[in-house]
Amino acid sequence: MDRMRILIADDNRLMLEGFRRALEPVDDIDVVGVTHVGSQLVPLVERRRPEIVVVELGMRTADGGSCLDAIRRSNPDVKVVVMSSSSSLIDIRSALARGARAFIVKSVNPLDIPSAIRQAYDETVYHAVGRQPEPEDVLRSAGLTQREITTLKALARGLSNKAISQELWVTEQTVKFHLRNLYRKLGVPNRTAAASFAHTHGVAA
Repeated sequence: MDRMRILIADDNRLMLEGFRRALEPVDDIDVVGVTHVGSQLVPLVERRRPEIVVVELGMRTADGGSCLDAIRRSNPDVKVVVMSSSSSLIDIRSALARGARAFIVKSVNPLDIPSAIRQAYDETVYHAVGRQPEPEDVLRSAGLTQREITTLKALARGLSNKAISQELWVTEQTVKFHLRNLYRKLGVPNRTAAASFAHTHGVAA
């Protein structure tokens, strides 16, 4: 059985050791190296030739984002998984946009880590592992802007277009524009269906 060659980088030594312990007993994973110094990561990748690098986003000696960029430039075939204590959507989207194969939040159940690594290796995951989804996530994943989300919430509270325009300090025409856009993005035909969608997904408050 082929074993995935994994290298782990985290300047928190306790987390580094915990991550290694979660992976070392797994039959199809071979931890070929670890480092707690960010500046050592790229040279270590060159020496150990891992297939996957798991890197902490917030390392102090060399931040994980910079390490991700450097690995993507020097070893484009190496898959990079970012891990972090942060579950910020901004951090997650930034890491994935820069080429990370997955984003693992450190609060994840350790038993789920090998599965996340396998999915990154197979290129079947492009999201945050271990992050509890927020009600608005489904709206953002559908492409709604923050103003469209605000408009949808107002609609779900039963406000008329005029009331929404007054609350948001925009014209009624602008409200109608936002409504048309969010109907299209959510795949719903009208305001009743949009309000139902909002209530169903817990974003009507």
